[in-house]
Amino acid sequence: MSNQTQFASHPSNDGHKPGKGAGAHSLAEILSQPECWRTCLAKLRESRGLERVRDRFGDARGWLLIGCGSSYYVALAAAASISSLTKLPAQAIPASEILLYPEPALTAAKDWVPVLISRSGRTSEVLKAAELLGSRNFPTLAITCAPNQRLEKIATLTLCLPSADEQSTVMTRSFSSMLLTLQALAAVLAGDANFSASLEHMPGAALASVAELPRRIREFVKAHSFDDYVCLGQGPYYGLACEYALKVTEMSLSYAQSFHTLEFRHGPKSIVNRETLLVFLLSEGGYEAESELLGEMKSLGGTILAVANRADVRVRAAADLVVELSLDVPELARLALALFPGQLLGLYTGLQKGLDPDTPRNLSRVVTLEDDTSSMTPKHATL
Repeated sequence: MSNQTQFASHPSNDGHKPGKGAGAHSLAEILSQPECWRTCLAKLRESRGLERVRDRFGDARGWLLIGCGSSYYVALAAAASISSLTKLPAQAIPASEILLYPEPALTAAKDWVPVLISRSGRTSEVLKAAELLGSRNFPTLAITCAPNQRLEKIATLTLCLPSADEQSTVMTRSFSSMLLTLQALAAVLAGDANFSASLEHMPGAALASVAELPRRIREFVKAHSFDDYVCLGQGPYYGLACEYALKVTEMSLSYAQSFHTLEFRHGPKSIVNRETLLVFLLSEGGYEAESELLGEMKSLGGTILAVANRADVRVRAAADLVVELSLDVPELARLALALFPGQLLGLYTGLQKGLDPDTPRNLSRVVTLEDDTSSMTPKHATL
């Protein structure tokens, strides 16, 4: 029996078995992530895909990561990882900005590598951005989970992760797998063998770290009712905070916001009361300041979910639920694992409301636009 099957089918995990009923695909895909990472990393090793990218783009002066929706949030987290590991500038930008206001981004990104991120390889705004970049003679790298799609034909090089694709509408394992791949690329570019080894360690470590997490999140959701959801993160965690908020919005049709953690006290804290859930993604470098804000929000009556590698006594006393990853690997290597609580929060909140998180209202799997480039009116409101 594989690690994936053991983790997904353990009855104490969640009380909701994958494969049956509403949210079954989403739950199975969330729980499959450790094995999916293992598969993706193994195929990247075997194909030497990361080394091919290094050989083609190793002299780049910077990286411009482009996506839409969840893929843009992958870009935010990956940009922070790339800049930290390689010491090169890296910036995330929505594909729509490249289309509507190309000059500021493309002028600033001269001699940078554009990285086009799309789970399906068919996201219209990403494809149009790829065409625009090609017309400006920018060599490009694509990251996708679907082989033989149009994006792969446009891009100079492509890293494809077919095992990370999903049946459900919302992105879960595709998000974490594309993020992990971009981090693995950054480690190869930087020649950081220790960080590469830490990423290889993550699939096995994740199984033990989150074994009881589905049950804990499900019980937390059942015990509370919230009017507002606020997800907070700094640095590399800001992209994750955005993705947390999007998962809650998509899977449960709830209103969720994301902020840089310390920005929340500059006005937005006015919404805080007992029906406000504040999710704190606590960083290592900002832990003291973020913990201080956490305590302040608790004193205003907010309900707190704290995610940290290891929490101290203050955070344990103030938070209503603490999720500790408890891993002895570099902080950036833990980012993919830190996604689990947000994905499960969205899933179980949707199920609690009687919804099917696999097929959220008004969404489909691929964003398609009218063929006319001047028209940005969507055919589908989608991922």
